[in-house]
Amino acid sequence: MRLLFSPRLWRALFLGSLVVLLTGADMPSIDKLPSHAEMPNPLVMMDGAKVTTREEWNEKRKPELKKLFQEYMYGYFPAKPDNLSFKVERVDPKALGGKATLKEITISFGPPSTPKLQMLLAIPNQRKGKAPVFLGLNFTGNHTVLSDPKIRLTETWLDKSRKGVKDNKATEEGRGTAIDTWAIEQTIDAGYAVATVYYGDIDPDRKDARIGIQPHLQGKEHKASPSDWGSVAAWAWGLQRCIDYLVTDEDIDATKIIVFGHSRLGKTALLASAFDERAALAIPHQAGCGGTAPSRGKVGESVKRITDSFPHWFNGNFPKFASQVDRLPFDQNCLAALMAPRPVLFSNAIEDQWANPDGQFEVLKAAEPAYQLFGIAGVDAKKRPDIGVLVDSTLGYWIRSGTHSTTPEDWRIFVRFADKHLKATK
Repeated sequence: MRLLFSPRLWRALFLGSLVVLLTGADMPSIDKLPSHAEMPNPLVMMDGAKVTTREEWNEKRKPELKKLFQEYMYGYFPAKPDNLSFKVERVDPKALGGKATLKEITISFGPPSTPKLQMLLAIPNQRKGKAPVFLGLNFTGNHTVLSDPKIRLTETWLDKSRKGVKDNKATEEGRGTAIDTWAIEQTIDAGYAVATVYYGDIDPDRKDARIGIQPHLQGKEHKASPSDWGSVAAWAWGLQRCIDYLVTDEDIDATKIIVFGHSRLGKTALLASAFDERAALAIPHQAGCGGTAPSRGKVGESVKRITDSFPHWFNGNFPKFASQVDRLPFDQNCLAALMAPRPVLFSNAIEDQWANPDGQFEVLKAAEPAYQLFGIAGVDAKKRPDIGVLVDSTLGYWIRSGTHSTTPEDWRIFVRFADKHLKATK
């Protein structure tokens, strides 16, 4: 006896089988994933069901999206460690000519041999109540963000192409070389604290060697898997450990933690914030492919190019999509959607076409459905704004003249956006 099924029923049965796989131990192989020519709607479940309430979003779609991003792109990161500890190594209440208090904090976790994170925290002295804080990873070491000779030199491996680095080690010549990049005094004057950690403390960004935290936390019995966490996930996990400290500091407003990052660390900032509700606001700056630009984009860096050049940033599954990005069960609009209803600002520079600034605006627009569940319109613009114009809606966008970099001008915009959405006390 033949059973006749309509195409619609076949699709329902197929997608239903995906749901079984998603909720089980195994995930679908790439060739079993449906094709999406456009960025997938963040409100449509893998079984085709449409999310219509906040409860369905929080209880069903958000967990599904988080699992999908970890399985097919960034890799799975571990839970918060039980043995997390903090040690305030030094406090200088008269930093920046008396404007700020500097703290140097060691964050420890994992087995004794696990690399430790060294946080530099600058807190404005002139403020009313607790300070809101910008948190971000830096590329060159804490000693480079200010010229203070008392800040300890980074002891972790450094790229020898960086200023003031000899034999992959920090030297005194590197002090203060990233002052303009971080604009800490300017931000202190605006009433915000700034916390930063050298990203190499977490993972030194080497594709030829895993000398960061991952092997320490995976354990000796770990068997390599295509879904193992890459560097972006490790950096994001490290940022979350920084948040673990900040929520304990009596000088910091734990409800106003702003996670910032530039370039690959912008990818990191968005991932960390999307997976951690304690991040009140995210600013992924010029984050591009693998962060804020669409994987399905036709401009700038592609999935193939980024996974060829930086395979260690992602898990072993993501490169498999290089020639079939249409099979990705998400796009970066879904990562931005995980921020809902919290504010997020995508910031760019017009000459940085490698990061696809126009495509990033489309990513924000495609994240709007999740915000609309919370009664938030999303992006207050129908097209990408002109250079120098800030769209300061909950899903915000900014583009300036210039190239791939972070400038004091950017930081003024970051503060302006945070002022509006967090109503920071100065």
